[in-house]
Amino acid sequence: MSLIKEQDYGTPARPGEAAVAVEIDGKEVLVPEGTSVMRAASEAGIDIPKLCATDSLEPFGSCRLCLVDIDGRKGTPASCTTPVAAGMKVRTQTPKLAELRRGVMELYISDHPLDCLTCPANGDCELQDMAGVVGLREVRYGFDGENHLDEPTDSSNPYFDFDASKCISCSRCVRACDEVQGTFALTIEGRGFASKVAAGAGGSFMESDCVSCGACVQACPTSTLQEKSVVELGMPTRSVITTCAYCGVGCSFKAELRGDEVVRMVPHKDGGANEGHSCVKGRFAFGYASHPDRRLKPMVRERITDPWQEVEWEEAIGHVARRMLDIQARHGASAIGGITSSRCTNEEVYAVQKMVRAAFGNNNVDTCARVCHSPTGYGLKQTYGTSAGTQDFKSVAKADVILVIGANPTDGHPVFASRMKRRLRQGARLIVADPRRIDLVRSPHIEAAHHLQLAPGTNVALVNALAHVVVTEGLADREFVAERCEDFETWERFIARPEHSPEAVADITGVPADELRSAARLYATAPNAAIYYGLGVTEHSQGSTMVMGMANLAMATGNIGRDGVGVNPLRGQNNVQGSCDMGSFPHELPGYRHVSDDAVRTVFETLWGRTLQSEPGLRIPNMFDSAIDGSFRALFVHGEDIAQSDPNTQHVTAALTALELVVVQDLFLNETSKFAHVFLPGTSFLEKDGTFTNAERRINRVRPVMAPKTGKHEWQIVCEIAQAMGYPMKYDNAAQIMDEIAMTTPTFAGVSFDKLDRVGSVQWPCNDAAPEGTPIMHVDGFVRGRGRFVDTVYVPTEERSTRKYPLILTTGRILSQYNVGAQTRRTGNVVWHPEDVLELHPHDAEVRGIRDGDMVALASRVGETSLRARIDDRMPVGVVYTTFHHPTTGANVVTTELSDWATNCPEYKVTAVQVALKQTASAPSVSVPVPVVVE
Repeated sequence: MSLIKEQDYGTPARPGEAAVAVEIDGKEVLVPEGTSVMRAASEAGIDIPKLCATDSLEPFGSCRLCLVDIDGRKGTPASCTTPVAAGMKVRTQTPKLAELRRGVMELYISDHPLDCLTCPANGDCELQDMAGVVGLREVRYGFDGENHLDEPTDSSNPYFDFDASKCISCSRCVRACDEVQGTFALTIEGRGFASKVAAGAGGSFMESDCVSCGACVQACPTSTLQEKSVVELGMPTRSVITTCAYCGVGCSFKAELRGDEVVRMVPHKDGGANEGHSCVKGRFAFGYASHPDRRLKPMVRERITDPWQEVEWEEAIGHVARRMLDIQARHGASAIGGITSSRCTNEEVYAVQKMVRAAFGNNNVDTCARVCHSPTGYGLKQTYGTSAGTQDFKSVAKADVILVIGANPTDGHPVFASRMKRRLRQGARLIVADPRRIDLVRSPHIEAAHHLQLAPGTNVALVNALAHVVVTEGLADREFVAERCEDFETWERFIARPEHSPEAVADITGVPADELRSAARLYATAPNAAIYYGLGVTEHSQGSTMVMGMANLAMATGNIGRDGVGVNPLRGQNNVQGSCDMGSFPHELPGYRHVSDDAVRTVFETLWGRTLQSEPGLRIPNMFDSAIDGSFRALFVHGEDIAQSDPNTQHVTAALTALELVVVQDLFLNETSKFAHVFLPGTSFLEKDGTFTNAERRINRVRPVMAPKTGKHEWQIVCEIAQAMGYPMKYDNAAQIMDEIAMTTPTFAGVSFDKLDRVGSVQWPCNDAAPEGTPIMHVDGFVRGRGRFVDTVYVPTEERSTRKYPLILTTGRILSQYNVGAQTRRTGNVVWHPEDVLELHPHDAEVRGIRDGDMVALASRVGETSLRARIDDRMPVGVVYTTFHHPTTGANVVTTELSDWATNCPEYKVTAVQVALKQTASAPSVSVPVPVVVE
C-alpha cells in the first residue's frame, strides 16, 4: 500500500443542507450555508493555494496566498475567510492573482533556509509545494538582509524538534493547540518581523504546558515542527490504517512506514472517535513494540526459581496442553481456567473464552474488566438492559451541562477531553465530582461551575442527594418517566426521604449542602445534561450501586436517548468494552447472555460441538482464593499483569505461587511472569489483525502493519493449545473469527471485516434493525423495554481511617503513562513520569515533617511500600493520591481485599493508610523471585 494522503479542504465543513449554489472557475457547486469559498472550491475539485489554512482549524486569513476574484466585489479577498453566497461567481486563476501569489511566496522564501534537499520534510512540505504551485522561479530580494535563519532549534521534547529558522509564523501550531487540543501552550510572541512562535513564556516545549499531543506537528506546513523519527529514518513510503492500543477512546491512525519499520503514527481524519486528533501515547509512544526487552520466543521452566529455557512453539504448546490435561485428570474438570485481556482484539478474546469453555470444559474465564468496569456492566444492565454506554463521543458537542464523576479525562482519555473542552469553551457548564482537584476544575478558558470535592467512598450518598433535589423540587421529567420507565413511584418515595437530602449527607460527603443543591438544579434544568464517569465510580465497594444511581438520575431528568445526554463510562483500556462483549465473564456467553439460558447455550453447543456448563465459573478473586485452598491448580493469563494490577499484591502472589501451572502470554516478562512456568510471547497492536471496541461501542479495525514478530498470531496460539488438548479449534484468519462472532452474537450480527473495511467503523448494535450501527442507545425505548428505577441504599465502606491509619489513599492515572506502564515505560514518555509519587496536602505533610521530594513509607493494614512525596493542595486534608504505573512502587501492595458487592470489582479508591518519612534514600523493589533467561 502506498502512502495515504488525505484531502485538506482548507476550512472545516459547515453543518446543514447543501443549499447554496456558487460558480467557481465555471463549475457550479452546492454547499451548506457558511461554507468558505476555499472549501467549496476544494469540493468542486479546484485547489486554491494556501499556507495558513487547514480544514482542522477555523479560517485565519494571514498568509494571503488564497486570494480570489469574485464578481461584483472589490479587491481580492481571501477565500478561506470569505463565506459563499447564492449566485456568487469566483475565479481562482487570473494573471493578477498569479502575480500576487508569487509576490507573497517570494517574501516567505526570502526568509526561509534553502535546504530542501537535506530537509527532513523534503517531499512533505506545503511551503515547498506552494512555491511550485504559484510558479516561483526567483527571489528578487536576496538573502542578505535581516532574517531568522540563525534561529535555534528546540530539541527538548523527546519526540519532535522545533526548528525556529524554518517557521513562517502561519500560527497553525498555535491555533491547533488552542482549537483542537485546548491546552493553549503556544503563542505568537512579539510583533511584525519580530513575531515568532513561543512555547509558554518563551521557554522550551518541555518547560511549557505542552502535552505533546502532536496537534502542532500535524498542523505545521513546513519542517519547523518535525518528528525526530522522520529526521532519523526518512520520510515514510506506505500507510496502513489501524487503531490505537492504549485507552478506551479508540483513535484511528495511519501507521506510516518505510518497509516494515514504523516511522510515525498520524491520526486519521476519518477516525470516528478522534477525527484527526491524538494524544502523546497514541501519536508517539509506539516504540515499545520493538523494544529490546520484548520476548519473541516461547519459554518454559519446571519451577519459578529455575532459569527460563527458550523452546520452539510446538514444544511450548504441547507442554501447556499436557500439563493442563494432567491437572484436570488429578484435580477435576474445574481445576483450570483463564483470564482474557482488554488489550487484545475481540477475536483473540473470543478465542480464549472459547478455549476455556470448549477445551478446558468449564466457565472459569474472567477478564481484567473485573477490576475496572464490571460494575458498569451490572448497573447499566439492571437499569437500561445493556452493559454499555449510551452515546457516541460526538454527542458531547450537544451537551449543555456535563457532569464528570470519578474520571480525569485530560489524563485518562485526552482526545475525548479535547472534545469536551471545546464544548465547554462554547458555553456548556461543567460539574466535577472528585476528591481531587483535577485539571478540568480550572484550566485555560475553562472553569467548573461546581467542584463537588467529596470524601472517597461517598459517591452513592452524593448521587442520592442530587436525585433528592430533583424529586423534591419538582425538577423530574415526569412525562419521560411515565412514558419510558417503571418502578419510579417506589424509587421516588425512597429518594425523597430526609436522610438523602443535601443537608443530611453533607457530613458524609464533605460537600456543602448549598453547593450540592445548586449542582443538582443545574443538571436537572439543562436542556441536555450528560454524565461521564470513570474508575472513581466503579472501583468502590458500592460501584454497582453508584452506576445504578447515575442511571436513576439520568432517567428522572429525561436525559437519555438523544444527542448531548446519557450515562457514559470512560473505559480505561483499549478493548475493555470488547472483552466484555466477547463473553469474558464466567456467567455470560458472548453478547452478555447468561450461561444458564438453555436456548443461548444451544447455539454455541451446536456450533462448537461441545456440551457447555450451565453454572457460572470462577471470578478472578475466586480463582485466587481457590488456588490458595488447593482446588484451583492452573491458570492461563492472556495479556494481563495481575501481579501488578490486581489489589492486595501479597494475596495475588500467594495464589500464583500456589498454582501448579501458570501460563503467561504477553510482550514482556512482567511481574506475573515471575510466577509463571510457561511464557508465550504475544503480538503488539502493530502486528494484530482484528478489531477493538471502544468506550462508545465503536468497532474499529486493527490492521497488521507487519507480520507477527513471534511467527504466530495470538488467536492462532490459543487454537493450537485447544487442539493439543483434543478439541478441534481452527480458523484460517481473524476474519473467520469475526464471522463466528456475528453468527452467534445478535448485537454483532451485521459486523464483518469487509463491512468495516468499507464503512470505516460501526457502533453496536449492528444488525438488520441497525445495519449501519447505533450511535445513540435507547432512542425510542430501553433495551430492556422500560427503564427500571432501582433503590440505591448508601452503605459506608468497611475501609475507614483509624488512629493507626488516619489517611485515605485513592489512586488514578497520569497522561504520559498507561495502566501498569509495561508499554509506556519503554518509550520516551518516561521523561514526564519516571516514578510514581504520593500527593499529600501541605497540612498532612507538615504534621509528619515531610518535605516535597522526600521518600516516604506508605502503609496500610495489608502492606507497605515506599515512594517520593509531592506536596500538593489538589487533595483535601486527610486524603493522599498516587498512580500505579511503576512496579517498583507497587501501589497495590497496600490496597485491600474489599470489593464491589455485586461484581467483586476491587475498592482501589479507598484505602486507609499512614504516611511517614522514610530514612532510606531509595524505594524498595518488589520482593519476588527474579527470573533468569537462558538464551
